[in-house]
This record gives sequence, C-alpha cells and structure tokens, in this order.
Amino acid sequence: MAFSESVANHLDRLMAVTMDSMGLPGMTLAVTDRRELLWSAARGVADVNTRSPVTTATRFEIGSLGKPFTVIPILQLHEAGLIDLHAPVSRYLPWFGVSSQFSEITVHHLLNHTSGLPRGTDIAPHGLYESWALRDFRPVSPPGEYFCYSNIGYKTLGFLLERMTGNTLPDAIQERMLAPLGMNDTFPAVTIAGRQQVATGHMAIFDDRPEHRNHPVVPAIWAPYATGDGAQVSTVGDMATYLRLLLNRGQGPSGSVISEDSFRLMTDNGIWTGGDYYGYGLAAYSVSGRRYIGHGGGNAGFRSAMVVDMEAGLGIILLTNRMGETDPLVEVAQHALTAVCAAREGKEWPAVPKPMDATYVPDAQDYAGRYRSASGALTLVADGCRLFLSHGGESVTLEKRSQDTFYVPHPDFDLALLEFNRAEGRVSEAFHGGNWYVGDRYAGPREFHYPQQWDAYLGHFRARNPELSNFRIAVRKGELTLLNPWGNTEPLTPRDDGSFRIGADELSPETLAFSAFADGRALRADYTGCPYYRTIEP
Repeated sequence: MAFSESVANHLDRLMAVTMDSMGLPGMTLAVTDRRELLWSAARGVADVNTRSPVTTATRFEIGSLGKPFTVIPILQLHEAGLIDLHAPVSRYLPWFGVSSQFSEITVHHLLNHTSGLPRGTDIAPHGLYESWALRDFRPVSPPGEYFCYSNIGYKTLGFLLERMTGNTLPDAIQERMLAPLGMNDTFPAVTIAGRQQVATGHMAIFDDRPEHRNHPVVPAIWAPYATGDGAQVSTVGDMATYLRLLLNRGQGPSGSVISEDSFRLMTDNGIWTGGDYYGYGLAAYSVSGRRYIGHGGGNAGFRSAMVVDMEAGLGIILLTNRMGETDPLVEVAQHALTAVCAAREGKEWPAVPKPMDATYVPDAQDYAGRYRSASGALTLVADGCRLFLSHGGESVTLEKRSQDTFYVPHPDFDLALLEFNRAEGRVSEAFHGGNWYVGDRYAGPREFHYPQQWDAYLGHFRARNPELSNFRIAVRKGELTLLNPWGNTEPLTPRDDGSFRIGADELSPETLAFSAFADGRALRADYTGCPYYRTIEP
C-alpha cells in the first residue's frame, strides 16, 4: 500500500491535536500492514526537564499491551501438551490458592479475566507476594461467570510460565516471542540497567485531584517491573512487528510463533465485558460493522494503545509518556486506523477531531439555580451555552468532564469534581467531595442516618502505589463513599465480615477494610490487600 502524503499529514495533525488535548509530553505512532511498516512518526519530548526529543527509536513502557507477551509462550506450552488450559492453576503452582467456596481457578480463567480475582494493587515491589497473598482473598463469584479485569491474575500467569519453562519471565518472553519476531529493540522487563534507554514517564504534579490541562507535569514514580501483566519496554517500530504477528494470525517472519487454533483462542469467542469481547490478552469489538482487535495499556507515567483491522490487514500503534486514562487513546488509534483504511479504499476519511471546548455546555440552563447544604450554598448561572459558579465575588466558568459532571477551576473546588443528579430528567441535587447540595427541584428525604462508627473512617488515605496513590472517604446521603483522585466516586457497601464492597456491582471483588484506631479515627484502610494510611492532607 502506498502511503500518501495527505494521509501522513492527516495523522500528523491528529498527533498534534491529541498531544495538546491530553497534555502529552511525547508520542510515537506507526501504521503497518501484514508485510511491512508503512509509516511512523514522533512528536514531543522524551523528558520535560532535558527536552530531549522523542524519535521513532525512543522506547516506552507499553503497559498492558504486553499481556499477550505472557499469553503467547503459555499457548506454545499448551500446543506442546505441557499446559492444560482448563486445569487448576494449583496443578502448576502448588502454592497458589484462594479462600473460596467455589471450584478451583483454572489457567483459562486467568487468561480471560473470569477468575473472580480483583484487579490488583501492587502491594509489594514484586508481584510474587501479591499472588501468594491471594490465599486470604475471598471471591464472591464462581470462576468462569464474571469478567473482572485482573492484573494480579496475569502476574500469576507469569509465575506459572516461569515454573513451567525453568526460566525467569523476561528470559522466557525473550526466547519464545521477542527473538523469533526479531523485536531487537524491546526489553522484556523494566529494569534499572535499561532505565537510561527509556523515555521518562510523566504524571500531573497533583496526584490527589482531577487533572487539568494547566497542571504541570513531573516525572512519575519509577520502579523495576518484571511480571506477567505487562512489563515490557518497546519502540513503535518493534510494536508494529508485533502487530504483524496478529495480522498474520500467529505467523512470524520465520514461521509459526503460535498455531491458528491458539490465535483463535486469543481473539475469538471471548467473554462479553459490557463493551467488547475479551479473549486471551486481547479485546475484540465492532464499529460500523467492521471487526477490530485492540487494547490499551498504562504503567505509571505511560499509556499506549493498539488497534488492528483484520479484514483490511492494517494496524495502528500509539506510545506516549504520560499516565492517564487509556480509553481516549484507544479512540485516537481507532480514528487513525479508520482514516488509513478509508484512504486505501478511496473513501472520504473522517476529519481530525477539533479540540474540545470544555466550557461549552449546551444544556447549561438545566443546572442553573441555587443549591443548599448545611455548610453553605452554590449558585449556578447559565449564560447561553456556558455555566458559571458564583463564588466569593467571582464568576467561575465550569468545564464539562462528562454528563452532569464538571471541573471547577478554583482552589476551593479543585480537589473533586462537581456532580449533579437528576430526578425525572431534571437536575435536582449536587455533590462536591463529601458535600451534598439540595436544589429547589429536590423532593426526596433530607436527613439520613448511618452507623456512628463510620465517622472514624472519614478522611484521606495514602500508599506508595503507583497506580492508585491515594483516595478519600466521605459520607454522602448516609452512604459511605470512596472518592477516587481522578474524580469518580464509588459506594461502599457493608459486608458481613466488617469490611466494605467497593462499587455498586454486587459481584465486584474489590473490598475496603478499616483498622488501627486512635483518637476515634481509623489510621489504616486495606484496599483489597493493599494497606493505605491516613495522611495529614485534607
């Protein structure tokens, strides 16, 4: 396929808009077909302090894009008759187990995230202890019935692979995947020795509040990493080589890396997640009747995305060096692939998305009014398609983050998003952190009672966890609530053992338990096995 200058310019503009809207220091993008790299480009800097430029040879941590790097060697062992995918994990890892009333977790359950295990919390510098400590975990759903994305499940797969090959996980991945594909610029683990050869990961300077484009970025927390949930470092060119393995259904440049049957296990007939189907390390979904394979990835300081169109025989890879949500980056990769496919088919490709005007609120009038609480009041004013908060003699322009959720760019409000609820379609109440405000259209109860001991849980808790460094606990309308630093909230439901289930989903495996009480306050909060401690910050 000839890659036209007009398509290249389109992708270059897309990169520029994406970097500006997401505040990315650097980005690389590549397009490949089944045979060769078609186009690649780099923008921005590898480090905001040194201002060293990103090139297409710059290495990035790829996060969960590396999960198939664990899957493929396991499938090779399965093809050789050495691993039964439907055998209990404990057959291969005798020390592995959970405190469960259900049937045993199999290798298959770990591969497609139906084990009933939690997401994982990086409780220790190496995931081996985290996996061993699952013996104290109590699942709430039987294996095979419920999709819950689990990094600790994939870490466990990495330990299984080590035991079955007799090698370290990095050596097994190098020997069984990277070397056969000729991915010579890829490191099979994040190591101290290789740190200077990798772009610097970045994060917003404030880790305890929703991000804003005006927040400066700083180097993210760094640590060596070598577990099965995605611990590789790679270039955009090497990752395009990996995409060609997928486009060719398991065939590498020197022959078969995995069989056709194994490739189907990775990509076909996966479990429905609510938005796509998840196979073994890859998601499959449809857009406008076309089937795609894709995934997003994120480590502390990095995020990445890949999308493959099997019918068109084309793939896109994006690597960046700032942490954040991966879904928006997957959408960018999807747009890029749609444009390239349209150009090849002689169709009109989609325009580069315009930068979103966060202050544009077409239904601003819905929120206008006065909202009262025991501690104060909020006055919201609509002016056309803009929404303003009158506060301390100022008129603060609100920025929309999602439906009924806004960022308030003012020091008194920047620790949490301003959220609104509706009754019968009409906005009736507002929340900010632990504060509840009642509007004129609110017709429900105004007093709520909750157990007095919950007051001991309220406050701000921290840990040295690169994925979730902190959270706050509040009571909203009589319900204990977890406030995540990026802005969303989750209800905490009491369990019979004194802990709380995190989230509204009754099958959620995530839990929170409080302990170490002094002066009427809990000093420790255990988030699904990871300890957090009360901090002095509000």
